[in-house]
Parts: sequence; C-alpha cells; structure tokens
Amino acid sequence: MRTNEQGDRIRILDGHAEAEDDHIIVRAQHIEYNETTQILNATGSVYFYGLDKNEQIWCDHLEYNRATENGAFFEVRGESSPRAVVRRGVLSGTSPYHFEGQWAQRIGAKYILYNGWVTNCKIPEGGSPWWVMKGPKFDIIPGDRAKAYKSWFILRKVPLFYTPYFYHSLSKEQRHSGFLMPHIAPHTQRGAMVGLGYFWAINRSYDLTANLLDYNTSAFAQSVNFRGRPSEKSDFDLIVNDTIDSAGQPGLTPKQTFSGANILFIGKADLGRGWLASSYVDYVTSFRYRQEWSYNYSEAVGSEFHASALLNKDWSTFTNDVVVSRLENFQTAEIPITLPNGSISGYQRNAVLIHKLPEEQFGSRDRQLFSKLPPWFSLWWSFYSTAGLLYRSEPFFDSTNTNKIGNFQTSQFTPRLDFSPHLTGALHLGSIDLIPSVGLDETFYGESQVQSTLGPGYPQAITHTMSRGTRDFSLDIILPSLERVYGKTVFGDKLKHVIEPRVTYKYVTGIGTDAACLKAAEAAGDVQDAGCSNFNHYVRFDNMDLLADTNEVTLSLTNRVYVKKKDGQVQEIFTWELMQKRYFDPTFGGAVVANQPNIFAATADLTAYAFVLGPRTYSPIVSLVRASPAPGLGINWQTDYDPKSHSIVDSSFGIDYNWKLYHVSVADNEVHANPILMPYANQYTLHLGFGDPQHRGWNGGIQGVYDYRQNQLLQYTTQVTYNTNCCGFSVQYLRINVGVPHGAWEFALALANIGTFGSLKKNERWF
Repeated sequence: MRTNEQGDRIRILDGHAEAEDDHIIVRAQHIEYNETTQILNATGSVYFYGLDKNEQIWCDHLEYNRATENGAFFEVRGESSPRAVVRRGVLSGTSPYHFEGQWAQRIGAKYILYNGWVTNCKIPEGGSPWWVMKGPKFDIIPGDRAKAYKSWFILRKVPLFYTPYFYHSLSKEQRHSGFLMPHIAPHTQRGAMVGLGYFWAINRSYDLTANLLDYNTSAFAQSVNFRGRPSEKSDFDLIVNDTIDSAGQPGLTPKQTFSGANILFIGKADLGRGWLASSYVDYVTSFRYRQEWSYNYSEAVGSEFHASALLNKDWSTFTNDVVVSRLENFQTAEIPITLPNGSISGYQRNAVLIHKLPEEQFGSRDRQLFSKLPPWFSLWWSFYSTAGLLYRSEPFFDSTNTNKIGNFQTSQFTPRLDFSPHLTGALHLGSIDLIPSVGLDETFYGESQVQSTLGPGYPQAITHTMSRGTRDFSLDIILPSLERVYGKTVFGDKLKHVIEPRVTYKYVTGIGTDAACLKAAEAAGDVQDAGCSNFNHYVRFDNMDLLADTNEVTLSLTNRVYVKKKDGQVQEIFTWELMQKRYFDPTFGGAVVANQPNIFAATADLTAYAFVLGPRTYSPIVSLVRASPAPGLGINWQTDYDPKSHSIVDSSFGIDYNWKLYHVSVADNEVHANPILMPYANQYTLHLGFGDPQHRGWNGGIQGVYDYRQNQLLQYTTQVTYNTNCCGFSVQYLRINVGVPHGAWEFALALANIGTFGSLKKNERWF
C-alpha cells in the first residue's frame, strides 16, 4: 500500500497477483489499484475474465476503470463464448470467437479492436486458423453483435473478398438489416453469375430479403422473401422469383427466351372461436420458365400448381370449410408458334385450369346413434355436402401437339350442389365383423358436356343443367385372422405371422344411361355410342365427378409379420397385401368408352394407373409389399398384375438403407400397360451418400434419374463437402435434361454459426 501525490491510496500486488469483484477477475505479474479513482493497472501476462458474458482477454498491459467499466488492452487477444446456431442450412460449431489486435478499448459492454482480426476457428499450435476477418477496426459486444469496417475475408492466407462494412449478430435475436454475403457462380446454364442480397429487419414482426442475380448472357433474376407474424396466432411467408431473359438459351434456333415469375405464399391465422384461416399459393407464369430456371429436378418435372385459401371451423363431429382454389395442370410446356420465316411469334399454353370461386363444404364424420343398442351392434351416421361456383378450361391440340384445334370451357361461375348422407352399422358375430353401409348422393350441375364436332374425346360444355341421384350400398366383411407364433429367430425373441382376409361388396346405381341420347343413337345406327351414358355428360371438376354405376366385390388378403425384441418392443417388419376387384357390371352403367382411358371412382381407389380400355369384369391384382427387416433398411414394392394380358403392367420398387453416416437409395418405376392408357416408361433413381450437414471431414453424394427407354440421364447431381471445426466447403454440379437441358456448378462456403457464402442455396445442399 502506498499514497500518491494526490493522497490517493494505491494497493500494489506483485508476483502471481489477482484481483476480483462481482463482475471481473484480473491476474497479472504486477497490479496497481487506486481505491479513490477505482482505476486498475496491470502489466505482465495479464489475464482478464468478464463473469457476466464469459469473455476472456489476454494482453501485455491493462488499464481498467471499475466505476465506468471502461478500459484499454494493449497487444491483446481474447475469446468470447459462441452461440451455437442449430437450424437447417447453417453449420454449427462450438469454437469460441477469437480476436487479436494491436490494442482494444472497452466502453461498458463494448469492445473496439484496432488493427486486428477475428475468427471462430480453433487455432492450431504454431499454425493459423482456416479463416480470419482482418481490418483496421472491429466493434464487438460479446453475446450481442460484431461489426467490421474496411475488412478483408481471408481463407488460408488467401484474400477472398473485401467489404467496407460487415455485421454479424451474436445474440439469440439475429435479425438486423444489412447486405448479405454475395453470390458468385463461375458456371451456370447462362454462364457466370454474380448476385447480391439485402436483408431488411422492418420491425420485430416483419422482415424482407431481396436478391439480385446478374448472368453474363443478358438475364437478370430477382427474388423477394417477405415474412411476417402479424399476431401471436398468425404468420405468413411470401416468396417471389422473377427472371428477365433478353438473350435466351444459347444454341437454340430460332431464338427462345425464358422470362417468367414464380409466386409462393404460405399463411395461416387463428381467428378465434375455433375459426382457422390458411392459404397456399404456388403460381408460375410459364412452365417453360420453371423448367429452364429450376435447379431442382422435382420442380422441373412437377407440372401441377395449386393455389387455395381455406376458412375452417371444427366442432363436435362437424366440420365447415369455405374454399377458394385454383388448380393448373400443364399437359406439356408452352408450345412455340413458329412463323414461316422461322421466328417465334408467341407461345400456346397447354394446361387444364380449374377454379372454385368459392365452394362451401359442410359435413360430419361418423356419429353414433342410439347408444343403448346391444353391445354386438352399433349404428352410425355421417354426411357431406358442398355448394360451389366452379370453372374449367382445357385446350385441345392435334396428335403432334403443335397445333391447337379447339378448347373446352365452362362459364366462369358454374354452380354445383351436392348432398351425401350415409348410415353405417357395425355387427359383431363372434369372430366375424360385418359393416354394412347405405347412402345416397344427390348432385346438381349447372352445366353439362357433350361430344363436340371434333369427335370422341373432345367434349363441349353446354348450358344444360343435370341432376344426379345415386344410391349406394356396401358391406365390409372382416373375416377371422389366422395367427401363428414362432420362437426365437434372427429378427428377435418371438415372431408372429398374421393373415387377415377381407371381403367388401359395393353397389352404386343412379347414374345410368341418357335414354333420349340412346334412342337417337340407335336411330342413327350407333348403338355402341357410350356418349349416351350420363357419366360422360358430367363436367369433371374433381373426384366427386368420377362417380359411376358399379356392382363389385373386392377381395383382399394381408400378411403381417411382427417381431418382439428383447426389450419387449413389438415391431411390424413385413406386410404383403393382395387386392383384386370383380366387376359384375363390366360397362359401369354404360360409362365405358372403348379404346380410350376410363377412370372411375371404382377403379381409382384401387390403383393409381388406368386399366379400363373397354368393358372389364375384373381388375388387375394389386400387390403392396413393405418390409423393414433390419434397422435402417426399408423396402417398398407396389405392382399391378393384369390377368387379361398375363403380365405385370406397372411396378414401383424402392429400397433404402441408412447406417451411421452412409445412405443408399435405389428405385425403379416401370409402366408396361397399353400405350393408349399411358406411355411406356422405365426410370431408375439412385442416391448414394456419406455424411451429414454437421459431420466434420469429408461428405459426399451422388444422385441421378435414368430413363431406360430413352437411354438418357434425366437428372444427375454430385456434391462434395468438407467441414472443418469452423467452416465448410461445398461444391455441387447439377444437370437437368428436361425441357431445355441445362447444368450448373454451384459452391458454398459455410461459416459455423454465421451463415453461407456462395451460389449453392441451403435448400439445394445435402450437407
């Protein structure tokens, strides 16, 4: 202890000195503390530890004012605890943020570092970190945010880019306005691309991200992502992508441009008192645009676009929905209109468009009647009703799909009303369960359709109302199951095999035949004119309009294998279901049209593939196999065997296996049916991969879709990623041979807990 000229008492500590209070700890070779001014000076291997935010600083000399919490550190290096970011697309890390500099100034909770660098990489002894941000000034608040001015980003001693200002949040709330890391792609389907984005944190409830991409072939792309949470019970996400293509795809003659826009909106809101509102909009201005600019195979080949808004309330067994929807299904990409001189004057849209503007849906699931019935019998009732204004349009093209020859179109607001009540019983007779059901379906159509002058398969809408009064009866017979239990096997301690037979009879009537039409057809000598079926006069808006007369029985047999593990858990490891229908009305009430695909509710509920080209008395045999005999292994095989052609008409097989960091998936989809029903197809899909997004070291994968009949790879993607303790490097090549074939190299540099730099988007990355 000594006193200076001003009379201040100064405490002095030498050797392994240490001073601490409720907020800091200081260790050094020499410490002097002025009790009057509360100024602490420390020299010689100084260590400073901030208890509040877990920050550590080492320096040669420290000057610190306890009263103001201000200070200066010379020849400084320090660390601050990281905030691990755990979300898709962001590499997580546990390494602390490390900084070094000529000197640093502390002002309250803030540090200003001069002539230094920062990183979040582990620093090897005698080596250098993977990356550093180096600059003349850094402004850091541990646990809050970090700013850099006039700094260079250096990767392995190689400067990558310069930024006059850089901001990164270190807090839980990471939203802060500012420019995003630039996008750079040296090779895309349109040459080199550079892009820049800006994030605007409007307020605590809304934010907006905007990106501009510039291709060197006179194509510009813009994207806007506007997100919001207007209230605690509502949120929305709006994404708009737009591309202006003035040059077109190189090498195409005549020149073709692919400008367009895509809008995606997802929103929901709890309106109170049980009312919920939700909306989903996926709209594209051009399918050709989607195929050209998609870097996702599923997007490039997905031809169906939905937009809907729903207002819903559920109570007791009842549900009420008000729906406004738009469905657009592209049959082909837009067809160019080529002039005699070879130039393109425009494009013809080839898509089915269906609107509901709006539709009210009200119904009740099964509700029990007469609770005092005997225990072996129960009775239930349900109903479903709709009332809506609908619209449908569809262009007709010739067999070459190049010339438009007509169009089907209803009025903008075609009314359709439907009411369908059902009464269902459950009868338990020993080991046999019988489930009978009766119902009716009354439907009114404001318009109908007839065969146009273009011939069969080309309908025309007319302002002629129609009513449909159907009656249906079904009986589900659940027969006793057969069981056998086996002892210890390779799968587990016990294995159980169960066989479940089931028979379902169904009868639907009321659609029938238009007597007046049939009489006129007979007078004309065309007694086989199936256009006289009432079924063929109903306009197709949705699956409700596929209801046709039927008299059928469904036979099904299901094999199940269960295994009991040592820990007592029971798992179903194998399922094989066989189904076939027998039709006692082979023409479905006269609805079958010869030599063209026929799809009815009675056939669509069995398989996804059409199989009716004329009168049928039986369906294909549908086989469904699902197996998971070992952990991580899954097998699925669905196939349809048609006894009429004595062959498998379609098959979908897939197997996938996951073990530790290894991933394997193989699939094959084949169609061998009559080409009138659908084109022949045989496509293989393969995916091989090793790693995961957080795995340190090498990660890699390859994926492809191969069309056997075309002898062509429709799509293939390869990606290699190397993750260190603080950053990751990803390179991906994608090639899509759909529409106009195109490919691109993409890359990304991921910084742990910070973000990603590059052109490879997070939703396109595997690792």
